[in-house]
Amino acid sequence: MGAIWFDPLEARVRTRIRGFIEELLEAELDTALGRDRYERPRLDEAGVSGGSVVGAGHRHGHRERQLMGTFGAVTVRVPRARLETSGGKTVEWKNATIPAYQRRTKQADALIAGAYLSGTNTRRVRRAIAALFGGAVGKDTVSRVWRKVKGDWDAWNARFLKDEPIIRLILDGTVVRVRLDKKSTSISLLVALGVRQDGQKVLLAVKNMGGESEAAWRALLDDLVKRGLQSPELVIVDGAPGLEKALAALWSDMPVQRCTVHKHRNLLAHAPDRLHEEVSADYNDMIYAGSKPEIATKRKAFIRKWRLKCRAVADSLEEAGDKLFTFTRFPKSQWKSIRTSNAIERLHEEFKRRIKTQTVLPRRKTAAMLFWALLASGQITMRKVDGWRSLNERPSDQTIDLAA
Repeated sequence: MGAIWFDPLEARVRTRIRGFIEELLEAELDTALGRDRYERPRLDEAGVSGGSVVGAGHRHGHRERQLMGTFGAVTVRVPRARLETSGGKTVEWKNATIPAYQRRTKQADALIAGAYLSGTNTRRVRRAIAALFGGAVGKDTVSRVWRKVKGDWDAWNARFLKDEPIIRLILDGTVVRVRLDKKSTSISLLVALGVRQDGQKVLLAVKNMGGESEAAWRALLDDLVKRGLQSPELVIVDGAPGLEKALAALWSDMPVQRCTVHKHRNLLAHAPDRLHEEVSADYNDMIYAGSKPEIATKRKAFIRKWRLKCRAVADSLEEAGDKLFTFTRFPKSQWKSIRTSNAIERLHEEFKRRIKTQTVLPRRKTAAMLFWALLASGQITMRKVDGWRSLNERPSDQTIDLAA
């Protein structure tokens, strides 16, 4: 039966991987010694009589190391050497490719931790990935990986933020279902994304909360400030009342941008279905106009038209006020990245895509950790915001004038 499942391609690839790792190790040792294998030590410019040896040291065989990665378990021959010190003694050479005591690659740890975080217990993780790792993953291995991930998670949550050059905050929440007291319960994941001075987006916080109340958001924001986060230049929000109240209480004069996509959904919710296409056309024509004066003109026209045609739509737009148009105070190259909270929405979508096979997460405490782990492991990456080259330009203090 085993012969049926034997794959010569997998076997050859694994052999090549072993050879590639061994080549990396040999090249690293060549660099440390300053010479290739079998090459004699070189002397410095002082010559044979008084010169010193460049890259002094000598090889002394190999030892075998077991390494487990997403490519499976392999045995590699690690070269050994002793390097001379300035005091005339020698020390054992230590390679950086496979540090001492490392038995798994970081990607292998991420795979094991991801399976565990998504709700599988240690025994099931072992069975699920035994084929990939050649049966080399035991329950204790999974537990050790989990403890390391838990330690990294705790350290990430406690890290000091004073040295983070954050100039912009993007705040949003999403709902996930978890098992609580043996019942499926909805909880909120509150996410804080920062934008550094160089335009790079970075995850600052993700917390499990019962909802998106003012108290819940204030707890997240207070924790960021407590850990040294400086006041940002701009905050982008989805318009949730609790979040806006929490921001007003903490940073009363902070410029706030309401997400234009969320407001679009609000407008459609206030209009009959037959008017959705027309509302969308007018709204997009206004929001995506090419200049600040043009946006102001179309904003007045939108309000005048929809006050008569469907007053609830006009009232919904006016509810957002100038916060919906804060982006116009910034250089036009930044408008795309400021108008919406899409940066977090994409993370929410990717997160839910990864857990869609589980309608209910089995543990409340690991929901936020799983979200963080997808970024920490590199499974989700974030690029710089659009218009990052102009982030050093100061915004205008002038808002859109709605005077007739």
